[in-house]
Amino acid sequence: MDILSYNFFQNAIGAAILASISCGIIGTYIVARRIVFISGGITHASFGGIGIAWFLGLNPILGAAIFGVFSALGIEWVSKKTDVRQDSVIGILWALGMALGIIFIYMTPGYAPNLMSFLFGSILTVSSLDLYLLSALSVLTISVFALMMRPIVYVAFDETYAQTHKAPVQFLNYLMIALVALAIVLNIKVVGIILVISFLTIPQTIANMFTQDFGKMIIGAITFGIIGSLLGLFMAYKLNVPSGATIIFSFVILFIIAKIVQLSLLKLSRKVDE
Repeated sequence: MDILSYNFFQNAIGAAILASISCGIIGTYIVARRIVFISGGITHASFGGIGIAWFLGLNPILGAAIFGVFSALGIEWVSKKTDVRQDSVIGILWALGMALGIIFIYMTPGYAPNLMSFLFGSILTVSSLDLYLLSALSVLTISVFALMMRPIVYVAFDETYAQTHKAPVQFLNYLMIALVALAIVLNIKVVGIILVISFLTIPQTIANMFTQDFGKMIIGAITFGIIGSLLGLFMAYKLNVPSGATIIFSFVILFIIAKIVQLSLLKLSRKVDE
C-alpha cells in the first residue's frame, strides 16, 4: 500500500477513474449505435497526428487530437455526402494514419520515441496536464449527455425515428463523432492506440448483459471501467508491463465472470419458473 503515497501513482489512479467516466459514457453510445469499427478507424488514424506533431516539435497528443477529430468528421461527411462506402473510408484513413505516423516519427532528427507508450499506453507516466485534459473531457461529456440525453438516445437506437421527432440528427452525428475522437485521443496515454477501443466497448458490453436501459448502462460501464482499470493498474505496477495490456486483460476477466453470473442467473430463473 506504500505505493499509494507516490504522486505518479495517485495521478495514475485519477486518470483511470476519469478515463472510466468519459469512456463509460461515450462507449455506451458507441455500443448502442454499433459504430465500434468507426471508432477503431479513428483510433488508428490518430497515430498520424502523433507522428506529424512529433516531426513539427509539438505535443503529440495535441497532434493526435486535431488529426483524430478531422478524421472523424471526414468519415461522417464522406459517408453522408458521397457514394463511397463508409467501411472503405474507414479502412483508408486507418491505414493512412498509421503509415503517416511511422513515416514522420522516423523522419524526425534525433531520438525516435518509444512507440510502445503510444501503442499500449503508459498510465504510470500520466502528468498533471493529462489529468486536466481528462477532467475537461469528462465535464464536457457529462454536460452534453445531460443536456441532450433524449435525442442522443433516439439517434443511437433509431436515426429515422429521431428525424421524425425533429431531433437535430446531423448536428448530433457530427458532435458525437467528435466526442468519440476526443475520448480516443485523450485516453491514448492510459491504454494506448491499439487497446483504447476495448476501453470503449468491453465495460459497456458487460453492463449490457444486465440491463437494456441506456442510463443504467452508462452507470454500469463506468463502474466496471473503474474496477477493471484499477485492477489492471496494480497488475501493471507489480509485473512491470505496459498498463494498457493489463487493464484490458482485467476487463476480459470481468467479462468472463459477468458471463458466468449471467448464465447462472438465467438457470436459476428457469428453475424458479418450473
